[in-house]
Amino acid sequence: MSQLEHARHGRPGRAAAAVAVGCATAALLALLLAGVAEESTASAPAAGTTAWWATAVVLLAQCSALLRVWSRPRTVLVVVALAAPLVALVGGEDATSTTSLAIVTAVAIAVVSARTDRPVAALTPTLAVVAAAMVAGGAVAATGSGTPPGEALLAAVAQAVGTLGLVLLAASWVRATRETRRAVSARREAQAREQDALLAAAVARERTDMARELHDIAAHHLSGIAVLAGAVERQIDTDPDGAKQAVRLVRRQSTTVLRDLRSLVGLLREHDPAAATRPETLRGVRDLVAQVAATGVDVDLAVLEADDGADSGAGDGAGDPGRDVGPLAQLAAYRAVQEALANAARHAPGARCHVTVDARPAESVVVTVRNEPPPRPPAGPADGPGDGGGFGLIGMRERAQLTNAALETGPTDDGGWAVTMRLPKEPQGPQDPQEKEAGTP
Repeated sequence: MSQLEHARHGRPGRAAAAVAVGCATAALLALLLAGVAEESTASAPAAGTTAWWATAVVLLAQCSALLRVWSRPRTVLVVVALAAPLVALVGGEDATSTTSLAIVTAVAIAVVSARTDRPVAALTPTLAVVAAAMVAGGAVAATGSGTPPGEALLAAVAQAVGTLGLVLLAASWVRATRETRRAVSARREAQAREQDALLAAAVARERTDMARELHDIAAHHLSGIAVLAGAVERQIDTDPDGAKQAVRLVRRQSTTVLRDLRSLVGLLREHDPAAATRPETLRGVRDLVAQVAATGVDVDLAVLEADDGADSGAGDGAGDPGRDVGPLAQLAAYRAVQEALANAARHAPGARCHVTVDARPAESVVVTVRNEPPPRPPAGPADGPGDGGGFGLIGMRERAQLTNAALETGPTDDGGWAVTMRLPKEPQGPQDPQEKEAGTP
C-alpha cells in the first residue's frame, strides 16, 4: 500500500482520535468545574469569564494540533506541550492539568509511529522541551493556587516525570510488540520463499536427472537400432537370412527400450519394487556387453576381480566386481559404459571396442571403455565421440561428480577413443583375522 493510500485510510482514524481526546478533555474540565461548584479544594476559572474562554480556546487548539502529530511529531509535541503554561498564565489554575491528556496522547503516537529503531532516543530533545513545558505549567498553576513556589516546582517535576515515564514505557511496549509481530510475519514469509526456492531447485534437479536417464536409454538402444537398420539395408538383397536376423535384433532392441522407458515412467509415478532388481550395476555390464555384441558390434569384456586378479571374461557369471562400490556409483558406471558403446557405434562404426572392469586397486574400481579407430573414416566430419554436441559426456560428468568418481575421456594414441571412470570403494568394517586368513569376505 502506498503512502497516499495510507494517508487516505488514516485520516478518519486520526480525526476520530483528536475528537476523542477533545471530548475527554472537555469531560475532565466539566468535572473540574462541577467540583468547584461543590466548593471543593479544586480551583478553576468561572464559566463565562475571560480566563474560562481563554482556557477553552487553548484546549481546543491543543486537541486540533493532534491531527498533525503523525506527519510532524516534533512540532506537534512542542505545540501541545506549550498549552500547559499558556493555560496556567491565562488563569486556568487547576484546569492546567487537563492539558496532560493531549500531551500523553501526542507522546504515545509519536513513539509508536516513529520510523526509526530508537524512537525515544530520537525524540529526546523534543521530550525535554515537553517536560519543561509541563513543569512550567504545573508550577505556575500551583503557585497561583497559593502553594509555595518550592513545593509547587517539586510537585510539577514529579508529575511531569511520572506522566512521561509511564506513557513512554507503555508506548515502547506497544511498539516492541508490534515490531515483534512484524518480524515473525516477515520470517514466515522468508521461510515460505526459501521453501519455494528449494522446491524449485529440487524440481530442476529431478528434471535434469530425468533428461539424463532418457538420453542414456534412448541413445544406447536407438544407436543399436540404427546400426542394425543399416545392416538390414545392405543385406536384404545379398543375405536375406542375415537381414531377417538383424530385423529380429531390431525388434528385440525396440522391446528393450520400451521396457526401460516404461520402467522409468513407473518410477516417476510411484515406487516400483522391481526397480531395486534392475541390472544397472557393474555385474550387469556383462549382459550389457552381450546385448551390444548381439547387434553386430565387435566388443569384448574383461573383468578383473579384486581377490585373484583373474580375467573372468565376458561370459563368466561368477564374482561381483562392484561389491565394494555403492549402488549409485554402479549405476553411474553402467550408464557410462552404455553411453560410451553407443558413442562408439555412432562415431566409429565398425571399430572394435574393449570394456574393462578392474576391481584390483585397493581404493577404486576402474571401468574403461576403449574403441579402436574405425576401419574406414566416417562419412561425416571427423570428430571424436565427445565432440558430437550432445549430452552424453555431460551426463557422464554429472554422474561422476554425484558419486565422487573420477572421469577421464579423450583420444588414444592409435586414433581411437577411451572413457575411464574410477569409482571409489566404500570403506569396509574391521574384519576378523581368522576370517581374513580363510578368505571369507
